[in-house]
Amino acid sequence: MEKDETRNLARVSNFEFRVWDLQFRFAMLSDALKRKFDQVIARYPLKRSAMVPLLLYAQDEVGYVSEEVIQEVARRIQVRPIEVVEVVSYYSLLHRQPIGQYNLQVCTNISCLLRGGQEILEHCKKRLGIGHKQTTPDGKFSLEEVECLGACCGAPAMQVNYDYYENLTPEKLDALIEKLKDSDK
Repeated sequence: MEKDETRNLARVSNFEFRVWDLQFRFAMLSDALKRKFDQVIARYPLKRSAMVPLLLYAQDEVGYVSEEVIQEVARRIQVRPIEVVEVVSYYSLLHRQPIGQYNLQVCTNISCLLRGGQEILEHCKKRLGIGHKQTTPDGKFSLEEVECLGACCGAPAMQVNYDYYENLTPEKLDALIEKLKDSDK
């Protein structure tokens, strides 16, 4: 066998391995999630419009937006992976690293700031023993300071996963954290 033929075989083998590896990783997504992807994509006239819902569903299953999720979403909606990465980096609800079971997002934009948002954030930090974009050692809570939740009338506001909490006080926050801690018992 000539040197060029050997090099071409190695290239083909490496490519086939990468294809197999990606197929194996995609197989790690549940069949239910794959069906959900198909349903969501079918609702949009442009496939790329389904990107954010697909990412949210995948994050709910996987725990974060992994490289495999990015590749699968890009493949399904026929965009380049970098376009998916750009969207993930824009939205505070999407995470590239695993987060806690309960992700506390505290708004400190102007309305919340004027009504005690910074104090709520500081109380969270103290109570949970973590800072911005950190997770408690038990994996139960993550904390983020966010720009705006669109809940100005109920400031100070916080979002925990997909649920909003408004007109927060340190006492209301303590009660919520205790309720979340006890929810698994």
